Amino acid sequence: MSPEAASNTPASTGPVNAAGILAAARSGNPALAADLLSRMIAEEFGFHITDVTLGADDYSLNSVNGFMTRDTGERFFFKFHHEENEDSVLQEFYRGEILLEAGFPVDMPAHVCRRVGRQILLYPLKTIPKLADAARAADGDTPLPGADAPALRHAQQDLDALSATLYLRSWHPITGQQSADEPIHQLFHHRLTTPDQPPGTLGSRATKFFAPERTFTFPDATLTGHELLELHWVIDGIRYDRTLKDCFYNALKNLSPEALAQSGGVVAHGDAHNANVWFNPDTTSLTLFDPAFAGRHIPALLAEIKATFHNIFAHADWLYHSAELKTRPEIRISNGTAFVTTNWSLPPLRQAFLQDKARLLWRPLLEGLAQRDALPDNWRETIRSGLFCCPTLVMDLCARSEENPKSRHTPASSLTGLAIALMCGAEPESADVISRFLGTIDPSSTMPEWNDL
Repeated sequence: MSPEAASNTPASTGPVNAAGILAAARSGNPALAADLLSRMIAEEFGFHITDVTLGADDYSLNSVNGFMTRDTGERFFFKFHHEENEDSVLQEFYRGEILLEAGFPVDMPAHVCRRVGRQILLYPLKTIPKLADAARAADGDTPLPGADAPALRHAQQDLDALSATLYLRSWHPITGQQSADEPIHQLFHHRLTTPDQPPGTLGSRATKFFAPERTFTFPDATLTGHELLELHWVIDGIRYDRTLKDCFYNALKNLSPEALAQSGGVVAHGDAHNANVWFNPDTTSLTLFDPAFAGRHIPALLAEIKATFHNIFAHADWLYHSAELKTRPEIRISNGTAFVTTNWSLPPLRQAFLQDKARLLWRPLLEGLAQRDALPDNWRETIRSGLFCCPTLVMDLCARSEENPKSRHTPASSLTGLAIALMCGAEPESADVISRFLGTIDPSSTMPEWNDL
């Protein structure tokens, strides 16, 4: 059953699946979503739910979470994830035991369903914050108790150092097929392609979100999707060497499962953005949860891409809390070139996260890959492509309008996001924050200046 059909089905009839629950929640029908979810829990786990509250956070871009109470009074935090075409490209989500065996700090669910289309996790209710909430509070100079910026930075440093160690400890050569079987590609390559289309053809979200006939509204400019994809860019005075269209085709090539197999495979969570991480103020430590894309053969260059972009470059506010973006970018179009002033910079905590992730995770990882003769020549372009796909394919960057009423973006956040995406995917004529980051993690470079990031 399609998501649209499921969301319109009376709660008392028809099969229940994650797609239908997600559609009901996204269409503003929380009562139906809660009813469908209760039915699915009863069918999968054999117990009755008396209360469901859908989560109201802004971090669940492709998932649903919330709280539920069963008939015994036991309370749970739940989360599930649904992707387009998951029945044709995925084996299963939620293999947290892989991470536990490898030595990662991971919160294991009390109940888990791995059936494709009905995959869900139920965790015992926690009272500690997600790192996303703690970090955002620290960004705003209103830290949560025990969660000021130094405490959060210390906790992230420990996780980055541990992750680098575990990546290299678990590293092994992988085949193209082993790579292709990993669910993490649903976050990248499968959002660039549509099943059964010829190789080298863009599809899925890439063509849906950037359809030629769409209207993109920015401060001071309006463009069609076709015009946007063909633009050249000068951002904050720096000229970039390719268009958005070029970046998408580079990603299609660089992020194919077969190409990524060159870097070998590691055990990884793969989607450790801060909304999938608990912060414990008592121990100043982090614990991973929601291992929807965890795997044993995750391509090494892909393992930390999501965490790098979403925990650092997605801030401040423009991706997750776009209505609260305080800066206003400017754009001028001339002779096929967009001249953009972003007025954007990383908040201090995210700047610190970037320095630490470069020093403690990316540099050791790339050095280890180089020592194993597993660092492909195009590693910079591969990382760029991964970072580029995070903002462009995780959600629709086209601003809300009459023709696009469900978008969360404003004209200002839309332009900010596209400019940052282009900075990730294209080479600048002079140094910017992304090129400096790539320079410091280059294993052939000497004496990196971490504080210059």
